[in-house]
Amino acid sequence: MRGVTSRLSLPLNVLRGVLIGLAELVPGVSGGTVALVTGVYERLIRSADHGVSALRSLVTGPDRAREATAELRRVDWWLVLPVLAGMGAAVLTVAGAMEGFVTDHPEHARGLFLGMVAVSIAVPLRMLPEDRGGAPRWRDVVVVLLSAVVAFGLVGLASGREIEDPALPVVLVAAAIAVCALALPGVSGSFFLLAVGLYAPTLTAVDERDLGYLAVFAVGAVLGLGSFVQVLRWLLDAHRRTTLLVMAGLMLGSLRALWPWQTESDTDGAGGLRGPYDPWAGPLLLIVVGALVVLALVLVEARREAREAAPVPDPTS
Repeated sequence: MRGVTSRLSLPLNVLRGVLIGLAELVPGVSGGTVALVTGVYERLIRSADHGVSALRSLVTGPDRAREATAELRRVDWWLVLPVLAGMGAAVLTVAGAMEGFVTDHPEHARGLFLGMVAVSIAVPLRMLPEDRGGAPRWRDVVVVLLSAVVAFGLVGLASGREIEDPALPVVLVAAAIAVCALALPGVSGSFFLLAVGLYAPTLTAVDERDLGYLAVFAVGAVLGLGSFVQVLRWLLDAHRRTTLLVMAGLMLGSLRALWPWQTESDTDGAGGLRGPYDPWAGPLLLIVVGALVVLALVLVEARREAREAAPVPDPTS
């Protein structure tokens, strides 16, 4: 029955991958946030953890082939492969257009994504486990606020000076860090690339199919993901409540990068925050549109989870 359900969900998983890929193209928007909203975040983290364990077993395990095969069988391939296909399709086909939209219409783009991320903050809060220890609620509030302050400050520090011809070792290290942001809701891998001056060069490499640049970037991404995903899985298992609260705080603080009206910076990083100026109607409308889109996704995902959790009636009774 699980196999049939997995096959039926394949087109939906491709769509999830497309949405995650689109999010990763936008500075300030986290693919991890989209994975949370669409209900596949923890499954992806656990599958990535098994994949990393398989690679480690091939290198260091006493019974390498058997242990690696056992780990690979634990990967949710019916989820991972369609999501990767959707992400790849989105990145390869929309990179140029997305860069143009963000560059040519910054207030409108930030407005749309502000609405989407703001509503998404509710997702990790909905996932909080019941606090049976009776810890005071103010501790939860403090964790969220401290995480938000950290994210807000880091976003404001972005310098954004574009590197015209980046050295490949720099690309390797930047990719390793950016992919960690992909795995962490509220932290944008694209914004990190923008902050270190590699956002435009990376999208240009994708758009022009620069295989050398992309190969180095892919190696860095694999190395970064392999070192980070197991830590993240451990945090979700051992300190689930605190980890989810930190995620919510990071998402809250990251809204600083998505405030539509900002001063022009002499770099391409985050500008100073301003009150609404013209254009103001379009960005306000797109804030509402973005919020409604994510709200619809959350409601659809909640209904799907409730349907899957409902007991199956016994046909013999």
